[in-house]
Amino acid sequence: MARTLPVDPLRIGLLGSGFIANFHLQALLGVRHVQVAGVYSPTPARRDALVAKANAMGLGPCRAFDSVEALAASDEIDAIWILGPNFTRLEQMRAIHRAVAQRSTPLLGVACEKPLARTLAEGREMLRLAEDAGLNHGYLENQVFSTAIQRGKDIIWRRGVPATGRPYLARAAEEHSGPHAPWFWRGDLQGGGVLLDMMCHSVEVARYLLTDPSKDRTSLRVRSANGTVANLKWAQPKFAKRLQERMGADIDYTRRPAEDFARGVVTLEDEAGNPLIIETTTSWSYVGPGLRIQVELLGPEYALEFSSLNTPLKIFLSREVTGAQGEDLVEKQNSEQGLMPVVEDEPGIYGYTLEDRHMVECFRTGQRPIETFHDGVAVLEILMALYRSAELGRTVELPDPALEDYVPPVARVG
Repeated sequence: MARTLPVDPLRIGLLGSGFIANFHLQALLGVRHVQVAGVYSPTPARRDALVAKANAMGLGPCRAFDSVEALAASDEIDAIWILGPNFTRLEQMRAIHRAVAQRSTPLLGVACEKPLARTLAEGREMLRLAEDAGLNHGYLENQVFSTAIQRGKDIIWRRGVPATGRPYLARAAEEHSGPHAPWFWRGDLQGGGVLLDMMCHSVEVARYLLTDPSKDRTSLRVRSANGTVANLKWAQPKFAKRLQERMGADIDYTRRPAEDFARGVVTLEDEAGNPLIIETTTSWSYVGPGLRIQVELLGPEYALEFSSLNTPLKIFLSREVTGAQGEDLVEKQNSEQGLMPVVEDEPGIYGYTLEDRHMVECFRTGQRPIETFHDGVAVLEILMALYRSAELGRTVELPDPALEDYVPPVARVG
């Protein structure tokens, strides 16, 4: 039975109950025409807690499901957000693909957190499954939807470009002191280290800023990738011990570390053959006030600059003010005292609110999102090229057939 569009509200199901799922709940408070109708997580206590939170926030009515298949097959759900760990995403997409045939009403869309998958092969399979099931699909790359990035791109392309020419260099960096959960630190589960975990943001926000807003991102052709990875902090014995004490016995960075620093230079060209460059840096070895995102866009007679820690609100707390550790001022907060920046609207500034608003509108009205699984695959191809470049010690030219089944060294089993 076909659905009449637009759907109001769009009833979404969340797969996952961790840090990012809670971030999306906060973002969805700023979205109209949406209901969080269901949650699945393999840990009953955590999924029940997220259901209770969604209901308490007025985002429901919401209920727990006991499997991915049950949630995906339910006619109570119109669209699905895949928010679980990297190593679960492909199996969850396969379960969604199977469940679609059991529904009496169509599933309208599926959105997946970054990165889309752990390898290019997995990413291509995610895309194939979504399209074979006839699903609209969205890639949840929040930095593209940051309020600063959206506003900055509009001004540059509306005012700077017509007068002097297109931008040619984008720089993007994201750094913090390390992930929250143990699986992030395991290359065999996460799929890599900081390069896969965070450079997916940097590559895509840079690619987005360099793209003519009247054209698809396929208008930019990737020519080469040069990557560097390193273990700067967490493989040192004293820090490896500290990490193991926090994350558990399975996380032993004296034996099997994943990179905590990565650098990438990607060369591209536009349809007219103009050369473009993306420079990216990501780190789990940055200890400052908290998560730091920095973005620049340079063109012939203009520049854009954004830093998430250059906040309009700062708080000073003297040594007399003491309390428990937390992240109430900024994500990945590293201090409770001193002069500290306050990110007063993290879901908005980081892009989650506009991202969720966009995906909800596209799914409930049948439009194609500006970030799809195609973009998730394109990002994975670049990331795999950077890993391969770092492994080989040379620049990798694209397209490269070797990337199709490439697995980064830290993710190889055995």
